[in-house]
Amino acid sequence: MHLRLTAAAFLLALPAFAQDLATGDQIKGTIAGKTVQGSMIASGAYTEFYAEDGTIKGDGYTGKWTVDGDAMCFDYGEGASCWGVRINGDQVAWIKDGAEDGTGTLVEGNPNNF
Repeated sequence: MHLRLTAAAFLLALPAFAQDLATGDQIKGTIAGKTVQGSMIASGAYTEFYAEDGTIKGDGYTGKWTVDGDAMCFDYGEGASCWGVRINGDQVAWIKDGAEDGTGTLVEGNPNNF
């Protein structure tokens, strides 16, 4: 009984977003073939197309994206960095080290023709 109460208390203590992060399959199904327009805390505004073959296409650059477990990983030639993803309709939030690190809006296809 004590173990169940401890586990329940732990789950209640988790930040709300930790319980609603997308699974790897949800990330792939939602992001592949779409553009995300948004802003990251560290680097500012971005617009990127995530091709179904794992290619990232931006304005004047490319990279690779993969899903590792339940995280989306980005590699622009300097090694991959991974984020948890919260998806709510056409909105995404990138979660790093337990905090929201950026947000974006999903747009169908590659409207910028990157």
